[in-house]
Amino acid sequence: MRSMRILALATLITAFGIVPVAWMSVTEAPAAFDNQTNGHTTQADFDTNKGLFEELEDIDEGLGPTFNMRGCGGSDELAVSGYHAGQTSDLLAVLRERRRASSLPIFVIGFSLGGNVVLKLAGELAEAAGDLLAGVCAVSTPIDLAACVAALGKPRNFIYQGRFLNRLKDRIRRKNRQAPDVYTLEHLPKIRTIEEFDDHYTARLFGFGTAANYFRTQSSNQFLERIRVPTLLVQAKDDPLVPFPIFEHAAIGSNPFLTLLAVEHGGHLGFLSRGKARFWLDGTVLDWAEGNIARNLRGAKHVS
Repeated sequence: MRSMRILALATLITAFGIVPVAWMSVTEAPAAFDNQTNGHTTQADFDTNKGLFEELEDIDEGLGPTFNMRGCGGSDELAVSGYHAGQTSDLLAVLRERRRASSLPIFVIGFSLGGNVVLKLAGELAEAAGDLLAGVCAVSTPIDLAACVAALGKPRNFIYQGRFLNRLKDRIRRKNRQAPDVYTLEHLPKIRTIEEFDDHYTARLFGFGTAANYFRTQSSNQFLERIRVPTLLVQAKDDPLVPFPIFEHAAIGSNPFLTLLAVEHGGHLGFLSRGKARFWLDGTVLDWAEGNIARNLRGAKHVS
């Protein structure tokens, strides 16, 4: 019986766009996590890509309450403000509440853009992260936002960029009905890329000035050296949206709290196996979390 609390940022394949988040209590290992779906994640996509979450519903304690990043999961009307790729404040508030309610170990797992959020938060907290977190895992993570936006703009990724951009534009149109003075529409017809969208909207709405400054200040790669909790990064070398060279970062080699699990194939959140364990990512992450718990228990017994 596994006894841990996992906070999963189920972003699946978002590209600096909609970021559903779910936190849950886990008392037994789920059997599978199906995260192979491609596309810009909305709540509807999230509902059809449950995998791990469906397994959790079969566990006695079941799936806990669902928490979405601001404006996601059909919650546009609940707040005028939205979210951005480095917004960690809401996640931090949830973590503090979970720690207040329970002393169980908390592991945060971020997928795609969610990985950037959890890594950035762990780095921002630095030594203080240990008061809230037992560990952090980031899967298929755009730790360098500028490099990943550039990759998204390559001709081979035109389908991805087109779909992401259409979803982002739809969000602006919805928000315009709520706050027309904040979410203006004059730039929408001119925008052809994610970078242009972030330059006209994200950077302006959140006070970054330009997309370049937004990418520079909110990328988690600049926070890696400060992370002081066990952290697992899972990355495929053939990810079309996250170029692998960005993981040749000095902190990944020098910071003992960071472990990079790099595989030749897996694309962006694919990670399929030809063996019996078709979806191996869930087992890999849970084994890593259990290993950290076991080491902490052995250390506590040794001290006592």
